[in-house]
Amino acid sequence: MYLAVLVVVSDQVTKKLLGDYLPLHASKVIVPGFLDLVHVRNTGAAFSLLAGAQTGLRQFFFVAITVLALVVMIYLLGRTPSHEVWMRRGLVLILGGALGNLVDRLHYGEVIDFLHFHLGTFSWPAFNVADSAITVGAGILLVLLVKPATPAKKQ
Repeated sequence: MYLAVLVVVSDQVTKKLLGDYLPLHASKVIVPGFLDLVHVRNTGAAFSLLAGAQTGLRQFFFVAITVLALVVMIYLLGRTPSHEVWMRRGLVLILGGALGNLVDRLHYGEVIDFLHFHLGTFSWPAFNVADSAITVGAGILLVLLVKPATPAKKQ
């Protein structure tokens, strides 16, 4: 669970530093043609999904879905044996990321995003540390899901 705390703290600290450094809607080039820091607020989900929905309904929906996801992650963690380290890490990363974005939704009614990668005409939507943790955690779970089971060693 320390990893989840690390994700939440890292997410919130980076967002606070960003807010102190960069005004809303401003950007700063970090690596020309590749990475910018931007200060944007996402009222929707990933890729601004449902950003145009009515504020109260949208807020309730995203908080409820996040709380449900947290309950599921905690349940799965409780049922995952301690020797399944990578499964637990994946779940904890998702848990920490969901908590980080939930803090934003409860505090601001939206999520702060600030990392913007682009190359030529390709532009990835802005995201944050919590989003990264969720993505890495989901990636770990996906790899575990598709990789063949390792046979137990005979004694």
